[in-house]
Amino acid sequence: MLGISAIAFSYIIGWPAVGALGALSIYLEKPLIVAIGGPLTYGLSHLVFLLGMYLAGADYTRIFLRWATRVTVEKLMKKDS
Repeated sequence: MLGISAIAFSYIIGWPAVGALGALSIYLEKPLIVAIGGPLTYGLSHLVFLLGMYLAGADYTRIFLRWATRVTVEKLMKKDS
């Protein structure tokens, strides 16, 4: 469960955190916030994802990713219909 939680958390700190840093840098007019913090945050999300894969094991990681993909595709298909 800890591994699956780490994988899910890595998605939260991936692009959403980079987007939030971008918005913050625009608001504060400090472009270095996103120029430095963006790659660092995105790299951290990869490390957390790898930690989750290690803790969960390859089989559970594959099962989780297939489930997450299926849920996402089903939600996207509902929006179009």
